[in-house]
Amino acid sequence: MVSRKQMPNGVVATPAPPPLISTSQLSSHLRFPLVIATNLILNAILLSFTSNYAAGDLSSVSRSINDWWEVGGTLLLKILELHLGWWGDFDSYDLVSLTLLTHGPPLYLLTTFYGIRPTTLLTKLALDMIAIYIPFRLFRPLKATHTVEAPKGAVSNRSVINDWEVSVYNSLLAAGIYGLTVYSSFMTWLPVYLVVHFEGLRDISGAHEARLPFLIASFIPVGIAAKSFLFTPATGAKRDLGDIRQVAFNPETATLMETVKYNLWGYSKRTRVMIARTATLAALTFMNTWYQVALTVEGAESTGAAGWAGVWATAAVLTGTVFWWVGHVDGVSN
Repeated sequence: MVSRKQMPNGVVATPAPPPLISTSQLSSHLRFPLVIATNLILNAILLSFTSNYAAGDLSSVSRSINDWWEVGGTLLLKILELHLGWWGDFDSYDLVSLTLLTHGPPLYLLTTFYGIRPTTLLTKLALDMIAIYIPFRLFRPLKATHTVEAPKGAVSNRSVINDWEVSVYNSLLAAGIYGLTVYSSFMTWLPVYLVVHFEGLRDISGAHEARLPFLIASFIPVGIAAKSFLFTPATGAKRDLGDIRQVAFNPETATLMETVKYNLWGYSKRTRVMIARTATLAALTFMNTWYQVALTVEGAESTGAAGWAGVWATAAVLTGTVFWWVGHVDGVSN
């Protein structure tokens, strides 16, 4: 119960309620190893439950991973993703969205061109998302932009990021960008590129028979994830000390290093958040897609994996750029 205190001037003051977003009392340096351990244990448990269901489908197109460097590389990539998520200050919602966006492209390749059942791949993707959501939800509080219970004033443009119509429109916009990027690749260079660089490709008709409206509809979950990871945190970002310094910047009195820093990174907090998250999404999309395809898909060349990964990384960059433009329309405060 909140206490009330009588002030000397007769005004009754009500102390501010404690933050509504709970946080762990453990040290950050202790919580991160627990996140890694929990994620790896959950992955092992969840995969053991579904191995009989999914192993048959995936084994027909999978390359055996026996060398120590392949096993170690897979584990290192997983730890790198967790490390980036933790020290990049992402919460469980961020990581679920990022996992869908970065783990989806290799699976989309398998279902479109190798005939693997969509249910098998959706199950694997769901397990990856669950395994990363639970440890981050346990050991890191939600960001203010991802909860309606955040204290008033903790988020900028709350009416924008919590408006369901804005959320729907931006999700469809992101789905459209991803769909159009993939569709354009299907209609131009990608089919021939795949045939040349993927030995044993089962069926290329998925590219030739693609229809843009159906592609966009199938990418709606991707659009929702992109909106959550890119648009919401950037639009809800509060002004910080960097914004104040930009306003106070005087080129006549600034040092050379201050001028260089201002020219390279002298953007608003919203723009800085959008650039950082778009770069993170594009880099992880390319790296994870290239590694998973080149390492695990039988007959896939490294060059072919890079081309496939490049399509999705390009879509991520385009989405971030368009979201930055949308965030600067009239009615959205800086």
